Amino acid sequence: MALCVFLGPVVAGLAGSILPSFGYFPALGGEAFSLAPWRALAAYPGLGAAAWFSFWTGLAATLLSLAAALIFTAAWRGTVWFKAFQRLVSPLLSVPHSAVALGMVFLLAPSGWAMRAVSPSLTGFERPPDLATAPDPFGIVYVACLVVKETPFLFLMILAALNQIPDSPLSASARTMGYRRTIAWLKAVAPLVLRQIRLPVLAVLAYSVSVVDVALILTPVTRPTLGVLVLRWFNDPDLATQFVAAAGACLQIGVVLAAGLVWKLGELGAGRLFRRWIASGDRSRGENGLRVGGFALASLVGVLGGFGLVVAALWSVAQRWRFPDVLPSAWSLRFWDRHAEALLQAAGVTLTVAAVAAALSVLLALACLENEKRRGLKPGNGALWLLYTPLLTPQIAFLFGAQVLLVTIGLDGAWVAVIWFHMLFVGPYVFLSLSGPYRKLDPRYRAAAVTLGATETQAFFRVVLPVLLRPVLVAAAVGVAVSVGQYLPTVFAGAGRFETLTTEAVALSAGGDRRLVAMLALSQSVLPFLGFLAAIMIPAWLYRDRRELSGFR
Repeated sequence: MALCVFLGPVVAGLAGSILPSFGYFPALGGEAFSLAPWRALAAYPGLGAAAWFSFWTGLAATLLSLAAALIFTAAWRGTVWFKAFQRLVSPLLSVPHSAVALGMVFLLAPSGWAMRAVSPSLTGFERPPDLATAPDPFGIVYVACLVVKETPFLFLMILAALNQIPDSPLSASARTMGYRRTIAWLKAVAPLVLRQIRLPVLAVLAYSVSVVDVALILTPVTRPTLGVLVLRWFNDPDLATQFVAAAGACLQIGVVLAAGLVWKLGELGAGRLFRRWIASGDRSRGENGLRVGGFALASLVGVLGGFGLVVAALWSVAQRWRFPDVLPSAWSLRFWDRHAEALLQAAGVTLTVAAVAAALSVLLALACLENEKRRGLKPGNGALWLLYTPLLTPQIAFLFGAQVLLVTIGLDGAWVAVIWFHMLFVGPYVFLSLSGPYRKLDPRYRAAAVTLGATETQAFFRVVLPVLLRPVLVAAAVGVAVSVGQYLPTVFAGAGRFETLTTEAVALSAGGDRRLVAMLALSQSVLPFLGFLAAIMIPAWLYRDRRELSGFR
């Protein structure tokens, strides 16, 4: 049943995109199959450039994110800096992609804080320069934003993989043979880790190649990604353009598959080189460079992500901030007061959808895991691939077809449709967050309850859930964070009737009041943070007497 909830809209959505791409869409007069949509798509000027832009930026962002997370873990695991980055990861991971993108604009735009910090003393600029920096035509800032968001995710996936690998004994054994710390970890542990995180890496690749909201903010109008082009065609008033949009959505799938193929070929080539490097017996060459590089990449991720949000916070309370002043010359909260009603309304819609989607996803995950436990099932990689299907499939490729499904069953623009579409992306993250702690729970807790006369259901509610309260709440907080950042699912399922913080922030990013955009970006970031804070504070409050009893004993 859970797989039907997640896979049904994806399968129906892909069918609803593939059929119109070949001219079959009876609702719009397409009664026969035709290649006309594909010919119109091929004739569109700039199509090749858009597809190539999506292709290389997605590959570059995935490669840099994986390299940053892997090298930093290899070089600094067990150190104070590693623990500090662990504490920084959760806040960064909870911030939506669009909020990070807006923070990058505030930081790196021609009138951004970075230019202010060096002007006019180093640059001589008394006015913002006529430079395209954020967004930039080369995609550098766009890639940097994706790296800032995906590095923390892959870092956490690496930490999760290390719980299933005896990394400390392996690394220690390599070090006893004369290998330096970083080289030992990369040669003995990294191959096992990479095997464990292959699926999350592919999910990052698919997202980076096809992301739309970040591209709308950080790519020029004259040089869009393929996903942005497809969204423009879907929004075109001329309904005949829907056929071209469907063909473009299918092309987006092809671009993602091509990127995945290139990644796989790169894996094979890198694997051969890696095996040669392991066999070479080199024990220290490159150690210092890897340590410095890993620290620099992790620091850059933290600085860009953190400073962008700090500058957004400054803009939200700036009454007057002229270039090249580093700080506002006048401060005021009147902008918050002026837009309070609109912000609260958007925040209410955002929080309602996120809370319901996260709660339902947690219930489904718990039901699946409990069923798995009672029946003694051991799901293989196939089930995990099916669960990841919504994350591996480009959103723009199936959401249009899924919207057609909603129109057919009369749910287009309804609350249940928006929540359902959010669950497609919230559910996998919630399940992955909860499955590890659930499966590692000592079975003796449940066995003890059953031997005392409790039924399986009573043991679940009275023993298992209280013990796993914190992981359950953390999984719910992850679900809220994922839901808050959803843009395309809200636009397509909501039929433009739902104004969330994310949809408003993306809509106003191009030409809205900078203060209002900053307030939206901050509000986007605060809601997930509050979710994680609640996940930490609620168990601490409920079980506050445990520490006292422990101290008494």
